[in-house]
Amino acid sequence: MEEQKTETIETPDTNWLAKELETVKETSFDGERKPALKLEENKITTMTVDFTKPFESWNDTENGSVKKILPVKVGEVELVWWLNVKNPIYHKVIELGSKGQTQFKVLQTGNQKNTKYTLVEE
Repeated sequence: MEEQKTETIETPDTNWLAKELETVKETSFDGERKPALKLEENKITTMTVDFTKPFESWNDTENGSVKKILPVKVGEVELVWWLNVKNPIYHKVIELGSKGQTQFKVLQTGNQKNTKYTLVEE
């Protein structure tokens, strides 16, 4: 008697794609695209923050954080500064902006996960 072989054919599960599409929609940024501000470690950067309209938000679902996208100018170059709302400098910038200040001097120390921003006041 011959043995019969049965083959199992796997059909791709495309349902995960629908879920991924929803995730992408939630985390996508649809505002005006400008280059990101890149601060240099141990160097003071002078910038002007544009407070004329509310900042765009981006939900980082992977890390469970919310970032605000601040439009800034360094010299004549228009950039965006991505700041976690839990970063203490974000609170300071908002507080001083509500009092009419638009120009800030920022010092970055550390890098990547150890990055710290400090407002330089004269």
